[in-house]
Amino acid sequence: FLVLALYLVMIYSDYTGYPFPTAPPVDPFAKIRVDDCGKTKGCFRYGKPGCNAETCDYFLSYRRIGADVEFELSADTDGWVAVGFSSDKKMGGDDVMACVHDDNGRVRIHHFYNVGQWAKEIQRNPARDEEGVFENNRVTCRFKRPVYVPREETIVDLHLSWYYLFAWGPAIQGSITRHDIDSPPVSERVVSIYKYEDIFMPSAAYQTFSSPFCLLLIVALTFYLLMGTP
Repeated sequence: FLVLALYLVMIYSDYTGYPFPTAPPVDPFAKIRVDDCGKTKGCFRYGKPGCNAETCDYFLSYRRIGADVEFELSADTDGWVAVGFSSDKKMGGDDVMACVHDDNGRVRIHHFYNVGQWAKEIQRNPARDEEGVFENNRVTCRFKRPVYVPREETIVDLHLSWYYLFAWGPAIQGSITRHDIDSPPVSERVVSIYKYEDIFMPSAAYQTFSSPFCLLLIVALTFYLLMGTP
């Protein structure tokens, strides 16, 4: 019987070129859907008006799944993209989840705690079911973390509301460096995981003419040019 089995393996190897069947391919990263924003998940979009998860400078979504919260992050960077949970809109004393693109082309989820302006990596990582991809010069990831956690300084309870800090930037050998912009965007008010909204925040390039004062100035200048000078 053993001789017969070895003979069949040899025949299979000669026929296919491989001694055994290859492993099935890994499922590709499922693209982030934005048509669910404000309905079955909450979203933040930072960048050009009308942008989506593949075109915004920064994108984040969150939704509750049982005892977990699923987060999706994406940013126009080849390094890292992160979200921080803050009690005061300022960097310092914040629980941070970051998706980091390493030198091997992988995107991994890391847990940090902001000490002043410095992010310290924490070995206890609440992320699970993590997946990520680096494509078209974008870091994109998806992961879950528990809503409730044992009381600990570096990991917040997500059933409470927090300001969300949004940041992204370059990485060196898989380690994060300073974020891309001096003043990264922050949610205007505290975010509740029990309320789904679709919030757009224009990036600096699209804020110039969005304030009421600038619009009034444009109208005044237009009127002046049309009427001419006396």
